Amino acid sequence: MRLGIRLLFAFFVINGIAAFFVLRVFTAEIKPSVREVMEDMMVDTANLLAELASDDLTAGRLAQGGNADSAFARQVRNYASRPVDAGIWGFAKQSLDYRIYVTDAAGRVLFDSEGQAVGQDFSQWRDVARTLRGEYGARMTREVPSDDTSGVMHVAAPVRVQGRIIGVLTVAKPVHTVQRFIDRAERKILMGGLLLLALSAAVGVAVTLWMVWNVRRLRDYALSVQGPADGEHDTPPATALAVPQVPGELGDLARAMDRMRARLEGRDYIEGYVRALTHELKSPVAALRGAGELLQDDLPAADRARFATQVVQQSERLQRLIERLLELSKLEQRQHAEGHRPVALHDCARTAIAHTQARAAQRGVVLALAGHGASGPWEAELITLALTNLLDNAVDFAPEGSTVRVELDGPRVAVQDSGPGVPGYALPRLG
Repeated sequence: MRLGIRLLFAFFVINGIAAFFVLRVFTAEIKPSVREVMEDMMVDTANLLAELASDDLTAGRLAQGGNADSAFARQVRNYASRPVDAGIWGFAKQSLDYRIYVTDAAGRVLFDSEGQAVGQDFSQWRDVARTLRGEYGARMTREVPSDDTSGVMHVAAPVRVQGRIIGVLTVAKPVHTVQRFIDRAERKILMGGLLLLALSAAVGVAVTLWMVWNVRRLRDYALSVQGPADGEHDTPPATALAVPQVPGELGDLARAMDRMRARLEGRDYIEGYVRALTHELKSPVAALRGAGELLQDDLPAADRARFATQVVQQSERLQRLIERLLELSKLEQRQHAEGHRPVALHDCARTAIAHTQARAAQRGVVLALAGHGASGPWEAELITLALTNLLDNAVDFAPEGSTVRVELDGPRVAVQDSGPGVPGYALPRLG
């Protein structure tokens, strides 16, 4: 499974679980919260009406079946028949839903705004029983046991005269009257949650794509700079990509990869160079051994002189190879160049030509120097070594009778020959 798919999968799982539990908590809290607010308002209403009903209950005007003279009963009936048309936050309220009943101290119903329970014994109902004991009385009763929306909330308040409870007034209200507010709130929370989930998913996709894009840049960079694997042909590699500019820890990783690449390339170059020099050492050693064995025999003077000259030449060749190895070892130990005084490029080029002149003469190649060049705080030894290596390479590949020209133009140095030139895939290594 690819990195992007894994990140997206993990993000959606975590985000989905979090959204599910958050939405579940919110929606689960809506219904009880609305009912708690509804109960709080009914407590205020019940206590207010209990005070209004106390005079009629004390005077006996709310006696069972004979409350025609009760002002309280008449006003409650007028309330029930009162027309109403109110717009409440987008919902129309066209009915008054309170049911009010009053019991005496024994729990028997003296007045019922709906006229259903007059004369019945309510002393066992929770709202009446607890209120008669001086406690807070309330209950929720379902008209249909299996339907939670069919519940009716009852809140009672004591009717007191001189601190003595002489009856109970209960206010009842069906919960379905506020169910539409609950449903709308749940829909809004659900839609808001889905919108939040969609937005967070979009952000997650964007962040994942950004991370995958940066990781793929690192991967492409690593693939562009890696060498051929074991068993593969040493074909010219494609042009290496620049170090990707990535922020944060990925940027640190990119720069660390570039430093590691540079060190590995240097080690690979040194390993190959040492291998090539070691191979070159075999030829002069074999020539010296052969000439030495022949010189042990009784040879004519001309042959002895020829073999002696060969010994000297091969010894010089060995000396040059050994010096290269020492220079390479010295360069490997150095971390940076140190320039303390002005150095003239012309002097460095002239010294490099002097080092290469003998080999060039043997191969019939002419070395020429043009221009004066600039002076700067460089290190003469390193510049001379670099020019010597360039001239040695040019002499090795230049045809006999050709000219290798060193041209100086300010800080620029150009070495021109008539050889095959530097392969394109090797050009980046020269920089």
